[in-house]
Amino acid sequence: MTTGIAPILGKSSMETTTTAAPTIRVEIYNQTYNIRSDGDSEYLMRLADFVDSRMREISSGTLTVDSLKVAILAALHIADELHRLKQTHEQADAQLATRSAECAEMLDRLLKVRSNIEQEKGEPGKISFS
Repeated sequence: MTTGIAPILGKSSMETTTTAAPTIRVEIYNQTYNIRSDGDSEYLMRLADFVDSRMREISSGTLTVDSLKVAILAALHIADELHRLKQTHEQADAQLATRSAECAEMLDRLLKVRSNIEQEKGEPGKISFS
C-alpha cells in the first residue's frame, strides 16, 4: 500500500495482490490525473484545485501557453509561499522559546524569594495562598 500521494503510472510486474490505495481523479490545468492516495480524498481534491488555480493565475499574467512552463512557475510561487511560511513559523517558535525561558526564569526567582521568606519565618514547606 502506498502512503501519501503517488501518481498511477500503470501496473508493474512487481505489484502484489495487497489492497491498493483508492484512486482519485483530479483535473489540473485542463489535464486529468488519476492519483492513488491513502489520504483524505477531499483534501487531495482541494490541493488539486489549489494547484489548478495557481497555474491559471500564472498563465493569465504571462504570455506563455506552454503548460510545463506554467507548472514550473506555479511550483516556484508555491515553493516561495511554503518557505516564507516556514520562516515565519520558525521565528514564532523562537519567540515562543524565548518567552517560555523568560517565564521559567521569573518563576524560579519567585519560588526562590518565597523559599527565602518561608525560611526566615521558620515555616519551610508550608504553602499558603492568601
